[in-house]
Amino acid sequence: MNLSSTIELRDLRIETDIGTYGPDDTVPDHHWLDLTLEIRPEQVLIDTDGMDRVFDYDPLVVEIDRLAADGHYETQERLMTRIVQACAACPDVLGLEIGLRKTPVRQGSGSLGVRLRLDAAALAPWREPMAGL
Repeated sequence: MNLSSTIELRDLRIETDIGTYGPDDTVPDHHWLDLTLEIRPEQVLIDTDGMDRVFDYDPLVVEIDRLAADGHYETQERLMTRIVQACAACPDVLGLEIGLRKTPVRQGSGSLGVRLRLDAAALAPWREPMAGL
């Protein structure tokens, strides 16, 4: 039997400063984060009720908020990279998919985003100190 489990965070509006815009450019109102973390099924199918049995995502969300507010970013990709580093620092995270998008894109509508998937092998190098800068 093949089991897999994930923690899914969807449509988290993050307060961040990304991009450089001219006077006629559409400036995004919001940035939205989607994050799926692969974790061990034993952290979902638990025999007793307790936080010590599950993945505690709260510290990671606090770190994501800190990273988002850490200063100006030229690109969504740089903030995403830093979030991947934060996820890799959690030993319980076996893999992840991350998406970051901004709205609006043009004339008050649309969203534009970047999505990235890392399996266990792709995440492993990010667990090293100073990985990816």
